[in-house]
Amino acid sequence: METLTQIALNPKYHDALTILKGFRNGVVYGTRIRFPHALVMAFLFKSGSIQDKFRYIFKATKQHAKNLGTFATIYKAAMFALKRLNGNKEADIHPFIAGLLGGYYVFGENNSINQQIVLYIFARVVLATVKIPVKRQIIDAPQHTYPVFAAVCWGLVMYLFKHDADTLQPSLRSSMQYIYKDSDSWNSLRTLIWHNK
Repeated sequence: METLTQIALNPKYHDALTILKGFRNGVVYGTRIRFPHALVMAFLFKSGSIQDKFRYIFKATKQHAKNLGTFATIYKAAMFALKRLNGNKEADIHPFIAGLLGGYYVFGENNSINQQIVLYIFARVVLATVKIPVKRQIIDAPQHTYPVFAAVCWGLVMYLFKHDADTLQPSLRSSMQYIYKDSDSWNSLRTLIWHNK
């Protein structure tokens, strides 16, 4: 154990060990995030036996954990390699390149878990992009950027719902159908106020 501790604390191995710890942290975080989500989704919305529900929970948790761990490994390894190729200096573009590699390899498969993760990341990236003009003092105040961002998002989603609803994610489309289309018709006071149909 003492030898392993010396290796773990040796600065010579630091960069390589960050790759290992990145994998570990990705797996742990993916498990912590997906397990409770999958548990709730399985018991609220999935049909089937208890065994089927637990299989779903295990599969979803395993995929989320594996994906985050694998992405962290690819990202950190690519950052390490790019830094070495650049004379042991990290360039501003390196995180983007490493993220591209990991994103394509790990999250490029179109499945429900990857869609959720990528949509989450996309939403956070777009929101962060809205804040950049304020941070860099291109625009004086946040009240000028966020309302425009909110307006454009809602304008786009309403346009898509009206003209290309089949392109929207099914749960979003379903909620919009309920709020905006189903509210257009009723056949009694009961279906106007109490029941949707």
